[in-house]
Amino acid sequence: MAGATVAVEGPALGRWRGAVTAAFGLGGITIAAWGPRLPAIESDLGIGTGTIGLLLAGVTIGSIVGLLASTPIIHWFGNRHSLAGALLVIAAALAIIGVAISLRSVPLLSVAFVVIGAGIGTLDVLINVEGAAIEEAAARTLMPLMHAAWSIGVALGSGIGAACAALGITPSMQFVGEAIVIGALAFAIAQAIPRETHARRMAATATRSTKIRQWLRGWMDWRLLLIGVVMLGVDLAEGSANSWLVLAVHTDHGQSAAVAALFLTAFAGGEALARIFGGSVVDRLGRVNTIRCTTALGVLGLVAFILGGNGWTVLVGVLLWAVGVSMGFPLGMSAAAESGPDPPARVSVVASVGYFGNVVGPPVIGALAASAGLLNALWLLVALFLAAFLVAGSLRRPGVPAPLAEGAG
Repeated sequence: MAGATVAVEGPALGRWRGAVTAAFGLGGITIAAWGPRLPAIESDLGIGTGTIGLLLAGVTIGSIVGLLASTPIIHWFGNRHSLAGALLVIAAALAIIGVAISLRSVPLLSVAFVVIGAGIGTLDVLINVEGAAIEEAAARTLMPLMHAAWSIGVALGSGIGAACAALGITPSMQFVGEAIVIGALAFAIAQAIPRETHARRMAATATRSTKIRQWLRGWMDWRLLLIGVVMLGVDLAEGSANSWLVLAVHTDHGQSAAVAALFLTAFAGGEALARIFGGSVVDRLGRVNTIRCTTALGVLGLVAFILGGNGWTVLVGVLLWAVGVSMGFPLGMSAAAESGPDPPARVSVVASVGYFGNVVGPPVIGALAASAGLLNALWLLVALFLAAFLVAGSLRRPGVPAPLAEGAG
């Protein structure tokens, strides 16, 4: 993406970076908003877990739609308006979720979940495009730190939900309150986004059909697809951890349910810390070596988790597993954004592949676990980490010889 972004420096760059980091955090808060309140939602609406599963599937469907729609949206409206619009859609959908729960309307709730998924999917592409542009303007690796804000937002969002449940605050009140805060912040965040952007300049010089053809060509670009393999591996491993780690620790490693939940907390904390401190590692080692190191540690972690004979070995395995998934998504997004023309379209392609892994991973692991056992099913994640290790060279900066690229990120 060299030369694609407007020159921004000093206080303006700091505001831009802070605004986009805040948007990452709001995305994490949103995605974690309803999880802790599902028991209350289930009770208030008188529905079963099967219906809850279908409602949450709507979030996935909406996210995929948002990912695919993000490229034309950013070209039509520009970065600033698109980012504000995505946050406002999320805020509106959260408010509708709150209203639907009050009205006990499952149809309205299902629509709201699809809409919030679309907002999250669109926001994900937009903030990653902005993050890659900020990295270029700052001339250093910042994407892992921004993704750490997402991880911290997930923890904060879960904490808000748990606190509201403990204090007797209804899900409706919580979601409407969060909607008001996100809606207000959307305008403040948008003001810090530079008006002149790569997407805006492209919109002035390329026809709509040209942009669509560029996006479609991304799905036939082998380098982008290999970046997608890296993201598929780490995202599937992350999604599987979120879904199956607690059960595996409780059932297969004999820990109590309360202690098993702490292992997931350790996983989330380890991932966030790896992202917070990962930028300096990337600047020193380069993207390719960083991905190779982290995925190798992920392999070691999963092997320790699967074969571990005591709680401490399993905990070490969990932490290494977390490091293994920490860098693939942010570095993959950076690599995709600068891999060719039209960064939003290219980010959309690899993000779609990564989301596919996060969506299909948990049920695939569940199907394997039904026949081979849960711990044995996790060997699939080891294989995917190894695949990500082998194709890590796809994250190398284009046009830079391999030895130089290793040190340049």
